[in-house]
Amino acid sequence: MKIGIVNDLTICIESLQKVLAPVPEHQVVWVARNGLEAVECCKKFTPDLILMDLLMPVMNGVEATRGIMQSTPCPILVVTSTVTGNSAKVFEAMSAGALDAVATPVIGKLGDAAKGEELLRKIFRIGQLTGSMHKKSGRKYGAVAIPKVKIDGVDLVILGCSTGGPKILIEILKTFPKNYDAAFIVIQHMDEQFTPGLVEWMDSQLNMPVRIAQNGDVPEQGKVLIACTDGHLAMTSKLTLEYTAEPKDNFYHPSVDVFFFSAAQYWPATGVAALLTGMGRDGAEGLLALHNRKWYTIAQDRDSSIVYGMPKAAAQIGAATDILPADKIGTAISNALIINKRRKE
Repeated sequence: MKIGIVNDLTICIESLQKVLAPVPEHQVVWVARNGLEAVECCKKFTPDLILMDLLMPVMNGVEATRGIMQSTPCPILVVTSTVTGNSAKVFEAMSAGALDAVATPVIGKLGDAAKGEELLRKIFRIGQLTGSMHKKSGRKYGAVAIPKVKIDGVDLVILGCSTGGPKILIEILKTFPKNYDAAFIVIQHMDEQFTPGLVEWMDSQLNMPVRIAQNGDVPEQGKVLIACTDGHLAMTSKLTLEYTAEPKDNFYHPSVDVFFFSAAQYWPATGVAALLTGMGRDGAEGLLALHNRKWYTIAQDRDSSIVYGMPKAAAQIGAATDILPADKIGTAISNALIINKRRKE
């Protein structure tokens, strides 16, 4: 991959270069010392990936990410030494279009870049997303049968998203008041070390409580549960939530498809599912499975998506009942739930 580095600290630049140097597939094509330089460098040569710092003079990483995604869009990985102390900035950058975040490797006493494996792992995963989009997971999903477990009238809403997701999630979920009589499950592509910060950030802005989904949880009215895993979240035949490492060859983490398919297989009623902004195709086939089970399904439209990958894939295969802008999705979900209730009465 051709990689651009954006960082104002020489020691951090050297650390990143040391991690990348032994990998012949990766080549550093330019280095920018602040966000404004990065925007200009990207206009001259748009790389396969940008390693973006957060806190810099002149223009910070959030503003630079926003500018690059508007002028010369390309994959951006936030690489910062202040991940835990600036979680809000991380989510702002991801809302603006950054794919993921990782801590900056540290140069050790022997001059080596310690803890560089995690950076390389994330670069590899982004390479899969951008260069091998149609790779098959190897898992075959057959026809699903409607189960017979009772759910006592709980309405279920599932939201799947990736790049740009945090901002869109807030916009959609702000539609719903406290104690709203539906349960919400969110599958957002995100490293599990950052999800607790995302949950805390969302909980402070929404009327409904936002919590990390735990093994054994059940969808609960008036609550938003968010997957926090480097594997996947799935629904079981008992309608509980369970973390699983399978399928191991699915490189989306956590996978929207895995949860959508499990809900299609086990949830005994119809519900609402939306596939939102994100790079790749994760969630499209799962949304189609829910659509075929008579769920009301939504794909976000092109204009309001930071990256029109996942919802585009869903639209292309006819998985969406409606294709809507972000500011219309919350109301559409609410209206669909009202119609569902009337049908049950």
